[in-house]
Amino acid sequence: ARGGFVAAEPRVQGPRVGRGRGRPPGGGAEGSAPPGPSLQTFTAWCNSHLRKAGTQIENIDEDFRDGLKLMLLLEVISGERLPKPERGKMRVHKINNVNKALDFIASKGVKLVSIGAEEIVDGNAKMTLGMIWTIILRFAIQDISVEETSAKEGLLLWCQRKTAPYKNVNVQNFHISWKDGLAFNALIHRHRPELIEYDKLRKDDPVTNLNNAFEVAEKYLDIPKMLDAEDIVGTLRPDEKAIMTYVSCFYHAFSGAQKLSFFLSPSFRRPSSLFLSVPGLHLLFPDPFRALLEWIRRTIPWLEDRSPQKTIQEMQQKLEDFRDYRRVHKPPKVQEKCQLEINFNTLQTKLRLSNRPAFMPSEGRMVSDINNGWQHLEQAEKGYEEWLLNEIRRLERLDHLAEKFRQKASIHEAWTEGKEAMLKQKDYESATLSDIKALIRKHEAFESDLAAHQDRVEQIAAIAQELNELDYYDSPSVNARCQKICDQWDVLGSLTHSRREALEKTEKQLETIDELHLEYAKRAAPFNNWMESAMEDLQDMFIVHTIEEIEGLIAAHDQFKSTLPDADKEREAILGIQREAQRIADFNSIKLGGNNPYTSVTPQIINSKWERVQQLVPKRDHALLDEQSKQQSNEHLRRQFASQANIVGPWIQTKMEEIGRISIEMNGTLEDQLNHLKQYEQSIVDYKPNIDLLEQQHQLIQEALIFDNKHTNYTMEHIRVGWEQLLTTIARTINEVENQILTRDAKGISQEQMQEFRASFNHFDKDHGGALGPEEFKACLISLGYDVENDRQRTGSMDTDDFRALLSSTGCSLGDAEFNRIMSLVDPNGSGIVTFQAFIDFMSRETTDTDTADQVIASFKVLAGDKNYITAEELRRELPPEQAEYCIARMAPYRGPDAAPGALDYKSFSTALYGESDL
Repeated sequence: ARGGFVAAEPRVQGPRVGRGRGRPPGGGAEGSAPPGPSLQTFTAWCNSHLRKAGTQIENIDEDFRDGLKLMLLLEVISGERLPKPERGKMRVHKINNVNKALDFIASKGVKLVSIGAEEIVDGNAKMTLGMIWTIILRFAIQDISVEETSAKEGLLLWCQRKTAPYKNVNVQNFHISWKDGLAFNALIHRHRPELIEYDKLRKDDPVTNLNNAFEVAEKYLDIPKMLDAEDIVGTLRPDEKAIMTYVSCFYHAFSGAQKLSFFLSPSFRRPSSLFLSVPGLHLLFPDPFRALLEWIRRTIPWLEDRSPQKTIQEMQQKLEDFRDYRRVHKPPKVQEKCQLEINFNTLQTKLRLSNRPAFMPSEGRMVSDINNGWQHLEQAEKGYEEWLLNEIRRLERLDHLAEKFRQKASIHEAWTEGKEAMLKQKDYESATLSDIKALIRKHEAFESDLAAHQDRVEQIAAIAQELNELDYYDSPSVNARCQKICDQWDVLGSLTHSRREALEKTEKQLETIDELHLEYAKRAAPFNNWMESAMEDLQDMFIVHTIEEIEGLIAAHDQFKSTLPDADKEREAILGIQREAQRIADFNSIKLGGNNPYTSVTPQIINSKWERVQQLVPKRDHALLDEQSKQQSNEHLRRQFASQANIVGPWIQTKMEEIGRISIEMNGTLEDQLNHLKQYEQSIVDYKPNIDLLEQQHQLIQEALIFDNKHTNYTMEHIRVGWEQLLTTIARTINEVENQILTRDAKGISQEQMQEFRASFNHFDKDHGGALGPEEFKACLISLGYDVENDRQRTGSMDTDDFRALLSSTGCSLGDAEFNRIMSLVDPNGSGIVTFQAFIDFMSRETTDTDTADQVIASFKVLAGDKNYITAEELRRELPPEQAEYCIARMAPYRGPDAAPGALDYKSFSTALYGESDL
């Protein structure tokens, strides 16, 4: 069966469509046409097969992107199983699924061209339609063969033969020949005349004809509606691929029905005859069904058996048996099950096409019985191979652990040989003290060796325990050997302990005194060092500068005094050790030879130094208390000075800022500013007693040799510098204002001009330092409108630019030469700065220079183009609007012989401007 339709008899494979015509544009299979506007048809065709699997698609270029429904479609139309799909949601899973589908298509002899899994996963509609057309060609059209023709030609020939007897039907192609709908109706009527009243159809009503054929095919022939009547009628040339796809469904439906017509006739009734008449349907008898079910029932217990084996070889044999089952025994049963389902579905389809009731098999040969048994089989099979592999790995680990146990046990048993006899000998009974010490050192070395072997015994026990937990088959022998090793280990431990006790007991009496001497030396040496350090610290000179430092020394001394009781106890304990050593010697009639061999510090030395420490402690107390009193007095002086300095310092800073603000803000006249500054000067002078008080406090601090003060950031030097700067600043500021008044009065500068000069100067005085650098000064002049070129000489005659500058009360765009000349005037000492006073002097000279009437007349003559008169238009063109209107309003009409209409007399105006006549 291809695509779910019956193929009861073998078909002859015809040549592929389009062979020898080259590759199609846009990708596709060999011999396929490029994907066209067949979206609706291809979607319906896919859904006609996917419905058999209980699903469908909505969007052909989206629903195949993960490859799952694409693989399912190929399984339904081919009747074959594809590799198990990947269920992940990642792009790589989707690409792998689509590749599995494309590989399956290629395995059917279809050469794919330019169709890749990535394009399908990305939703490339053109590539997706090309792939579906490839599938349709291979599984729905390619197998069609009539009289050894190609698939397309064979399908066309089949349509021509079936519709030949019908009027108004002439099938010559798969586009225009089907446009009126009569060919579709003729195909249905030829095979199922009871479904179509062909004589009532009219050629001039194609939409009705098409819809009638589509509805009948969908309702009675199980052929879904793949085309739209209006689209076919409204298109000059209907889509060929869509028509071929739809017509192929009729071919498969009717060709299968013809081949079974002999048992679907009304006279045929017996199901048994039906089974005997159809090739392959004998498999529907009970024996094949029951044989397959019996095989499933026999196999399931074998797959569910999870009883482990003792050896790896036995488990590997079970794994090989299972793999033989997967490779050899199961595949034929899979094919047998598939064939049973196909034959059963074929029978049901043919019965439905002939309007016969569905075939209902008896109990024991139902497809559901096979499916249920098969599902149980796969459930039993699931995890069986994984269990086998896990068991093999477990047995491998058991063998490894058993071998490891044997190796470690052998090593340990070899080491313990002869150790018990060695520990039981009594060679220490007649030994001297030096011999006993040597025996003890030898025994200690053995104990270290014994401890080193403790890890191996623990490892042997741990391996035995793990073998028991993993159910090792030879666990009893392992446990017996492990127990023997552990018992022997306990005996060795007991003997080792007994020998050590005997050695130590023999040595104890001779070493007690020696140990006491050693303990005395160990404790006397550090105690002696402590007393020497204490005496050194108690006599140490100290220099402090703050109350915190002396308080720290007092706290440290108090801490030292708190340790004296414990020190006295330690002294008594050390002397007690010496007394105990003497007591033991006396009790055992042992004569001690001279001093302690481990130290030269005698009890007499300890007592002598302790008495010296007791004498130095009160002396240190008096010295620290005297220094504390001195530092408290110094702290009072610091706080007193800081309290006053923290008031004076900010006051000076505030006054400096206020003076700067007065000189910048320019509120009122220069006289008002001068009066305001003198008031500030008086308030500063009145503040002088506060500075004097601070000087007196500073004198006291210096006499006390105080060098720092954490309570203030102000030093007396800072205060002095700030006070002197304040006095200098207020005096200089008052002088500047007085000079400005003198300059204003001497030069005739107005208050407005003075304020303009101050505003410009302050704007470029970015740091408010009262002076401008060369670049700041140059920018200030340019902002006032100066435009003097480098090579211009200040001659006494006025050109047009001079006149314009005169009217605007400003000067020049400074060139280098001119600016250097100006800098020599405002900064004659070459200091690199321009004070406000120098700036005012320069500006007063520039703004009060008096040009002659002849100079102004010469300038107007340039503007007038050497004429004796000037026009209003020329004035407005050359001068700013306010200046131009000012001149026009005040110039008298020109009356000379060369006068023109609107001529103005600039000579009389210039004479009047400089006071030589009246306007």
